[in-house]
Amino acid sequence: MNDQSFITTGKVVFWLFFILGNISLIGYIISKNDEFAVGGFMLLIFGSIINLVIVAAILVYAWIDVRRRSACMKAVMIILINIPVAILYFFIGISIITL
Repeated sequence: MNDQSFITTGKVVFWLFFILGNISLIGYIISKNDEFAVGGFMLLIFGSIINLVIVAAILVYAWIDVRRRSACMKAVMIILINIPVAILYFFIGISIITL
């Protein structure tokens, strides 16, 4: 893999889970359908696991191939941007559900 493919992988993973989280949150806000809330919490659980596995795999690759370490770290940082977004959406979702 070249350097750009790692960064692209990080961007794809970031946008995939970011968009799915937005669909869940906005879908629940607009429709008040509990399935969006359940889907959002399932996304939070399984998305966290999937993101951690991808980050771990990229970090292991960065540890093995020192020449690609910079690109791998950029990809990991892009993926980790989702953490504060997920925390924010979690608290927004909890506050909306308890209303």
